[in-house]
Amino acid sequence: MNSGILNSLGIDPGILVIAMMGIMIFVLLYMVRVSIKLTRFLKRYRIFMKGKDAVSLEKAFAQKFLEVDKLIEMSKIQGNEIRRVKEIQGRTANKIGIVKYDAFPDVGGRLSFALAMLDESDSGFVLNAIHGREGCYTYIKEIVKGESYIVLGKEEKEALRQAVNYFNDMN
Repeated sequence: MNSGILNSLGIDPGILVIAMMGIMIFVLLYMVRVSIKLTRFLKRYRIFMKGKDAVSLEKAFAQKFLEVDKLIEMSKIQGNEIRRVKEIQGRTANKIGIVKYDAFPDVGGRLSFALAMLDESDSGFVLNAIHGREGCYTYIKEIVKGESYIVLGKEEKEALRQAVNYFNDMN
């Protein structure tokens, strides 16, 4: 094979043909590889689209995205409500202690009682109801952080102790 242009460049036409054949074989192998990948992709695509057309599948995805957005919004709302309930609960009297006793030796039946009701910070009150033959008298004493500024009777102290330790005693 004689070629004036290739000879003037100093390139052997036989080597050029062999190089071109090598490139063609490489391209052919690459095309086979791409074809195999495309076949696998199309198989997965058909399985994915089975029973759906592209439009209905797109609508289904859009619907699911809307549902996810609604769930996220509901989660935020519920989180805020839980925070609010916890704040309210912290100020609510949820610790209690009660001691029933006989205030007077001649009156039985343990009709007198001391009731302590405290919030999360151990603040609240002690209510003392004293039952006697002449009537029933109630007294209330303020409790701030587990302490009273007014002297407490032994039954009131016990009711306060029960209320302060309310959640500890439950375990």
